[in-house]
Amino acid sequence: MAGAALADALPTVPAIDAADLERHVRALTDPRAAGRLTGSPGESFAAGYVSRRFEQIGLEPAAGDGSDRHAFEFTAGLSLGPDNALVARRADGESLAFSVDRDWRPLAFSESGDFAQSPVVFAGYGVVSPENESVGAIDDYAGLDVRDRWVLVFRDLPHAVEGHVRQHLQRYAGLRHKAMLARDRGARGLLLVSGPGGRFREALIPLRFDASLSGSRIAVLSLADAAAETLLAGSAIGDLADLQAAADARLLATATGGTASTSPPAETKPWDPHGHLLEGVTVHAVVDLVTERGVGRNVVARLRVGDVDSAQTIVLGAHYDHLGHGEGSASLATGDEVGRVHPGADDNASGVAVLLEIAESLADRRRRGEDLGDRDFVFAAWSGEELGLLGSDRWVADHVNPHSREAGPVAYLNFDMVGRLRDDLVVQGLGSSDAWTTILDQVAAADTLRIHRQDDAYLPTDATPFYMQRVPVLSAFTGVHPEYHTPRDTADRLDYAGAAAIARLFETIAVELSTREEPPPYRAQAVPTGEGARSGFRVFLGTVPDYANTDVRGVRLSGVAPDGPAERAGLQGGDVIVEVDGRPIENLYDYTYALEALRVGEPARIVVERGGRRIPLEVVPASRD
Repeated sequence: MAGAALADALPTVPAIDAADLERHVRALTDPRAAGRLTGSPGESFAAGYVSRRFEQIGLEPAAGDGSDRHAFEFTAGLSLGPDNALVARRADGESLAFSVDRDWRPLAFSESGDFAQSPVVFAGYGVVSPENESVGAIDDYAGLDVRDRWVLVFRDLPHAVEGHVRQHLQRYAGLRHKAMLARDRGARGLLLVSGPGGRFREALIPLRFDASLSGSRIAVLSLADAAAETLLAGSAIGDLADLQAAADARLLATATGGTASTSPPAETKPWDPHGHLLEGVTVHAVVDLVTERGVGRNVVARLRVGDVDSAQTIVLGAHYDHLGHGEGSASLATGDEVGRVHPGADDNASGVAVLLEIAESLADRRRRGEDLGDRDFVFAAWSGEELGLLGSDRWVADHVNPHSREAGPVAYLNFDMVGRLRDDLVVQGLGSSDAWTTILDQVAAADTLRIHRQDDAYLPTDATPFYMQRVPVLSAFTGVHPEYHTPRDTADRLDYAGAAAIARLFETIAVELSTREEPPPYRAQAVPTGEGARSGFRVFLGTVPDYANTDVRGVRLSGVAPDGPAERAGLQGGDVIVEVDGRPIENLYDYTYALEALRVGEPARIVVERGGRRIPLEVVPASRD
């Protein structure tokens, strides 16, 4: 294909045009963009294209110091440091030294450090789950003392667990959950082994960084089956397959209320398939995980409507980053697709293309002397959205004052996945201002687009940081599709005529916002879905976690819902929740799990860190029903 260099040279028409939209998308999905992963050379390539287009259009750099690049640091990933070590002593006294990345590997959320030589306790699958109507309660830790010891458990669930039993138990079988249970019981570390019955594709759990969740405070290690066999060889167990078969049978029998038909008779085994201390077995580990820091860059430019910068602005934005080769946990690639470039044509080259076309059209109208109102337009191509709204969150923190409407952004228009228009355009965020319905009625009356309106202002896109700082938002979206987050999200699949219609609609909205006498008023909205809510999650606190800041112990809040239980209790944006009802909170997973234990109407003690102090607060959870 032509690539970005040729695309820069090709002329574009000033008016919003479907062919120009396709040109932008093809430039942003050029192989040299390599999936536009935040902080990568591919991101830099795409940022260069957007920057050149802004300059050609006639916009002014608006990131400060005469530049259009607004930089932000982020945790880009993890790698193995040079000091990782795992040594063990078997029951027969033999010393063992295991090789990292062959015999064992730390998980991304493992704590780093030196974990002293300690005994090992086997705890089955490490599952603790309540009963329901058809599944019995399970407690693989019942009767076990794991304090200051290593806990050895099998991954996931027995392969034979099916249907409604697996559906119920799956939430208690995740890696994070198992690590949390071991930590809360005082364990030194967790050893996870697949077992010959596990049927996992990879012997060791991949070192896959998740930016939305921080560490776990204990060592969490993946142990290869061969290494586990070697470790157990001198013990009374001897055979990993035998141990797993017994653990499988016990869990199935407990969950279903049946009998463990495949479980070895207790009298023939000197060990308990439920769990027991591995006599004479000790483990010592040094975990050395190196945090990799990266720098992402937003591209921000301004179109003046007058001779000088206006105090108030209308911000239009779209994220230009994507998933690279699918390195993170967000890729939905399968089979041969794994590891291939994720072009991200719809997500979100389409949104950036719409942004560029609106900018070019408005700049042309300004040059021709048209009155575009009193508020300048700021155009922002965000990076870091796929990692947790990092770029927009940082820009908002630097440029938005939630306590004043006299200067800065008074409205934000967002474009995220707008290239696959089918029946209706989804316009989200109407609940963020009482003015949106009237404005949309006015501009849509003369438009052929069918619009599906949604009130929710708490969105998984770059509109949310603005709304959390009291800026009304609207976000355009054409829906998810089977190619989402896969290498199949390519430029040839997009509806460019539909994208052009969306661009024209939002250009009209932008001008209406600039010319109206008063900006749209902010409207507070309760958080419509729970803090990490799941099916059956009843309690409501009204806290909004800050997914962009995970380099803390605890959960930092982006804000709280107006007049929700959290606000009434005194919690506020910027607080870091470190304890809920006596349970220490290390990360978002801990917080979600702690909320599940709260009861509607019963006071709970929450401890937050604020300004270097720990502040206890009492919150009364409300019902979501």
